[in-house]
Amino acid sequence: MHRVVAGAFDRTSAFVCCALVVALLAVVSLGALTRSFGEPLIWTDELSRFLMVWLAVFGWIVATRKRIHVRIRFFQDRLPARAHQATELVIQFAMTLFGVLVTVYSVGLIGKNHDLDATSLPISMAWMYAPMVLGGAITALQAASELVQALRRPPPPASPAAIEEAAVE
Repeated sequence: MHRVVAGAFDRTSAFVCCALVVALLAVVSLGALTRSFGEPLIWTDELSRFLMVWLAVFGWIVATRKRIHVRIRFFQDRLPARAHQATELVIQFAMTLFGVLVTVYSVGLIGKNHDLDATSLPISMAWMYAPMVLGGAITALQAASELVQALRRPPPPASPAAIEEAAVE
């Protein structure tokens, strides 16, 4: 059941990303086209900003779910096995905390901006921050899941160098 729901969520997120790219392309093209005729539609700039934020957050969600964010493991991969595992736990805990903080602060931003209208669109500025709640929550849940998985993994075996060093002593 969990995999079915997660799969449906992942497919929906990818679809939303595609729809947002198409909408952003259409709005920016419309804005450029109307400017070239000397009659710019001023709302296209603001709508493109809203769409860009939503696209960035949904891209963040997709990357988080697929575990394809840029991650530099150069130093972590050179650590002994136990230190590598401990570092992974710290990283996943930090990501969980980051996701929770983004969610909490985004809710606050929505509350502070719900009564402000966009300059050229008849919508609340809270919609600019709304996707951040979902992005933060997904990041926190994904990192918490990876933290639990890391805790369940058996301790890594000692590296050959460590075994050899222990035998010498």
